[in-house]
This record gives sequence, structure tokens and C-alpha cells, in this order.
Amino acid sequence: MIWRALMFALCLAAGPTFASSATEAAVAEDPVAEKRLQELSVELRCLVCQNQTIADSNAELAQDLRREIRGMIKEGKTNGEIIDFMVVRYGDFVLYRPPVKGITLLLWGGPIALLLFGIFFLLRYLRRRATRVADEKPLSADEASRADALLKESDPK
Repeated sequence: MIWRALMFALCLAAGPTFASSATEAAVAEDPVAEKRLQELSVELRCLVCQNQTIADSNAELAQDLRREIRGMIKEGKTNGEIIDFMVVRYGDFVLYRPPVKGITLLLWGGPIALLLFGIFFLLRYLRRRATRVADEKPLSADEASRADALLKESDPK
């Protein structure tokens, strides 16, 4: 009896998971439109996941965007018009590969600038450390004997 109740609960919990994928599969009536949808989905970033395209994401927003793109394809809009609509609505961030322009220059050049900045400061630090080590004088005989005495005092043997 417990097994039946457990199986029933699992079936109820899994229902919504299968429903969303079945809904999207049922909409795939026109293979040409679906191919266009896949091409466009690879070019657009999921705004929730941010590191996935809307083709790879299962987020609700990505599903809504795919539905919206499907509707625009059915209306006869071109790929350029659909992408322009998405950019106007969500900004250049929605593009998986944003164009190089003034606003997105930080996205493209930021990592390279940070890397160069880090290399510059690392080299500067290493040069200063090398000159400090080279400038240090060895201990005099008196200082060496005092250091030995201090070390012998603190030795627990």
C-alpha cells in the first residue's frame, strides 16, 4: 500500500516536468520554422541563466522567449527583425555574441585589460622584490651570534 502511494506521489510530481517539454514539442509543426527557431535560439542569451543560450536553457523566461520567437516566425518576420526586436527589448546583453561598439567595448576588452593590468603589477612587484633582496646586507658577526643565541634560547630541547 505504501509503495502505491509513493508511486502515485512521484507521478504527480513529475507531471509538470513532462508537460512543458510536451507543449514545446507539440508546437513544432513546421520543421523550417523550428530550424529557424533553433538558429535564432543559439544566438540569444538566456537572461536568467546568463551563461546559456535560450536553446540550452530550461528557464521559464527562455521558454517564453522561444514561444515569442515562434510567434514572430509565424508572422513572417525575418531573423534580423526578430533579433532587432530582442535587442530593443532586452539590450545588447541578450545577444550571445554582442557587437563591438562603445557600450559593449568593456565586455570585449575588459578581460584582456584586466589580464594586462595584472601582468603589469605582477612584474612590477617581482622587480621591486628582487631589488630589495639584492640590496639587503648579510648579517655581521655580532648580529649572527645574537641570532644564534636567541634561537638556542627558544629551542625546547
